[in-house]
Amino acid sequence: MKFLFISPRFSGGIGGHAAMLADQLENSGHEVTKMKTPHIPIKNLKNPSFAVFGMIKGILNKEKYDIVHAFNVPSAFAMHYSKGTKKVLSIHGVFSDQVKKLHSSTVSSIASATESKVLKWADKLTTDSKISKNEYKKKLNLDFEYLPSAIDTEKLESIPEVKKIPNQVLYLGRDSYEKGIDILRDAEKSIDGKVVYCTNLPWNDAMKLLKSSSVLAVPSRMESLPTNIKEAFYLKIPVVASNVGGIPELVDDKKTGILIPTEDSKKLSIEINLILKNKGKSEELIQNAHEFVINQMSWKKILPKYITFYEDLLNN
Repeated sequence: MKFLFISPRFSGGIGGHAAMLADQLENSGHEVTKMKTPHIPIKNLKNPSFAVFGMIKGILNKEKYDIVHAFNVPSAFAMHYSKGTKKVLSIHGVFSDQVKKLHSSTVSSIASATESKVLKWADKLTTDSKISKNEYKKKLNLDFEYLPSAIDTEKLESIPEVKKIPNQVLYLGRDSYEKGIDILRDAEKSIDGKVVYCTNLPWNDAMKLLKSSSVLAVPSRMESLPTNIKEAFYLKIPVVASNVGGIPELVDDKKTGILIPTEDSKKLSIEINLILKNKGKSEELIQNAHEFVINQMSWKKILPKYITFYEDLLNN
């Protein structure tokens, strides 16, 4: 199959998922082109400028593809104007809800109106979490295909052994409101260890830092199906995370990790300290989480689902 992938970026979050999926498809013998589109690097202009420039690139690109697969709402404009037998749009989380949390009411209203329009341009809609699938059904009466995002276990195996740093607590993600970095900063004074904030390291360096840590803290206010939790599970690092979005689909409380209420910095510090002190409980969480991610979240398990999804789409 011949694919065009469209994403505001091909790293981090849904962009990182798009990049991994592209690599997996290419390794399976398919042809994937990743559209590179510029944007204006100003907060309220990033998505609109990407949408406009992507639309222009889609119009000018005369190449024909079997599948045009766009990732996130701003990519839908390039998808709409690109030449593809079938078109797929993937959303991780509920786009308009995310914008509402981060932007003004005016921007939020525009995002909601845009979302309800562009979602109808795709032949198929996909999302990586069951909660997003259910929310879109309730909100817009739209049917999404549930296709979880996987992790590249081969790449994770290539991360070298590192020295464990006792009681190191890691934050791994963007320095942004929805990720709750401020909640962890508020909890930090009560944590019996050193908190390290990793917001912009290259992936390999970030994974080495994760592998050297005792706990991964995920204090998010909004999430879909976080890759950093799956990476921590594979690298055998216990996780304390907010009970939001798709996180409970990964973190089975007190079995594969610890769930806490969002916005609760006190509970966050208490649960982190309990894991740092209780090595037996930490080891139990690690083993359960590692088994879960290998059995359900590796590309070996997930890629065949994507290929079947694409083949069925082309044949119908």
